[in-house]
Amino acid sequence: MPASIRSDKIAPNGVTPRTSKTSNTSPTVRIPRSTVMEESNPELEAFRRQWREEVSARSGSSKSTATDPSKGPRKPPPLPRSSNVKAPHESDEINDHVEPQSFPSLDVPRHDSVDGESSKSSREPQSALEHYEKAVERENQGSLGDSLNLYRKAFRMDHKVDQKYKSKHFPPSSFPSKPTNPNPSNAAVTVPNTAHHSLHGPPQSIQQLIAGFVDLLIEPTPPAIEGTRAPPCPIADLPGEIMVSILKDIAILDVASFVRLAQVCKRMAYLVLTEEQIWRRICVGSEVGFGAMHYQWQRDVLGGPLLDDTPDFQDEEEQDDDSLALAALLSKESITDALLGSYSSSWQQMFRLRPRIRFNGCYISTVNYIRPGQASASLVTWNSPVHIVTYYRYLRFFRDGTVISLLSTDEPADVVHHLTKDILDTHRGGSALHLPSAVMQNALRGRWRLSNTSDNPEANVKDAEGDLFVETEGVSKKYMYQMKLSLRHAGKGARNNKLIWQGFWSYNILTDDTAEFSLRNDKAYIFSRVKSYGDGS
Repeated sequence: MPASIRSDKIAPNGVTPRTSKTSNTSPTVRIPRSTVMEESNPELEAFRRQWREEVSARSGSSKSTATDPSKGPRKPPPLPRSSNVKAPHESDEINDHVEPQSFPSLDVPRHDSVDGESSKSSREPQSALEHYEKAVERENQGSLGDSLNLYRKAFRMDHKVDQKYKSKHFPPSSFPSKPTNPNPSNAAVTVPNTAHHSLHGPPQSIQQLIAGFVDLLIEPTPPAIEGTRAPPCPIADLPGEIMVSILKDIAILDVASFVRLAQVCKRMAYLVLTEEQIWRRICVGSEVGFGAMHYQWQRDVLGGPLLDDTPDFQDEEEQDDDSLALAALLSKESITDALLGSYSSSWQQMFRLRPRIRFNGCYISTVNYIRPGQASASLVTWNSPVHIVTYYRYLRFFRDGTVISLLSTDEPADVVHHLTKDILDTHRGGSALHLPSAVMQNALRGRWRLSNTSDNPEANVKDAEGDLFVETEGVSKKYMYQMKLSLRHAGKGARNNKLIWQGFWSYNILTDDTAEFSLRNDKAYIFSRVKSYGDGS
């Protein structure tokens, strides 16, 4: 039936419908804006009138159609073949009325999360932990000034805020745990695991490993070509007694070379580390052992013989029985034998750990300190200059109980080769200054000794050792310098290569007064080996 419908609604394509009369109930047709229409085409005009009528009919039911998605749009009627108007694609019509897809996995829209992050970042930190987190964020962004201020605020509020930050962001559970022992002691031997070594037991110590070399022999070098005759190896046929005697001679000449023989083969390693008679000869001897140590003064300050009557320089016929007993008790060999039990009854351990002076080098102390300077009167400067002062102290010990002490600004490479008694006498009194060794004109002669029980009456023999006393000539004949140092270890594996200051005094011989020097800038002495010294004789 013809119907007259008036509507103020706008069609989905943006065309305002008009009131019209029609007897045709054709389906609704929607023409996109992009469609090109030609006014001179009558068929196109008829199609346009039909479109307007259908739009007017649809406008009344558009509201119900929007609320009910099941009522989809109807397809427009086919256009005449002679028309130049292209019908819109079916997919375009469907896309205009399709409802947006929903994704249940995304609970929060993206714009909400972004707003949340921005609001969170813009919010000012309140607690110490928030200040610390903000400081870390600023530091990662390169704002070091802001991060420093935030760090300061955080630590003012809580001095343990860094630990809380570490517990929050880097808990122990976030790090991989240490791998468990793949070879537990209670595991069965038949466990089919390539990493299982229960048949061999736990790892062996050095002592157990060396003890397993007891029955091994020196193996000759195999032949260069299979089937040919092996090269001769005379040392493999030597008896054990001759081998020990050879190793003993090597140890007396150079202990370092003797120890390096342990790298040759397992048999050599066993002899070097377990042959106690060789180590006893090293300890008791005066070549490198404690036979060369002095626990009493042996010389005067200038290097001459002592004038006082002491047991070291008296004839045995002029001494009474008590003096002989005391001399025997304090003898070097008897003290060495008495201390063996204090070093686990091991001569090797005694040689490594017992304090001793080394003669094949010198001890060097490098001193650096900063001294403020004075600004130049002719230049405009904002800051006062500073001076970095560097100087060196040298100590070289001799087997006869004498020592050479030198304070100089010359580097060790220019000094150590001139620390000899002959050169010291050459430059005595400032003579021969034209020689390259003129640095020795400031060297001082002196004497040295190690501490004993008389210096520490309350300590035992082992604890009483370890201190070193040095006396040298002073700036003039009425003065004498006295030093007290302690033998220590510096570096991994090194022994008796460091001298730590305990005190430094100036003694006035005429007035019997002592003045102590300040050790604020002085550093410890470190031993340096000098090949030209030989064995230090």
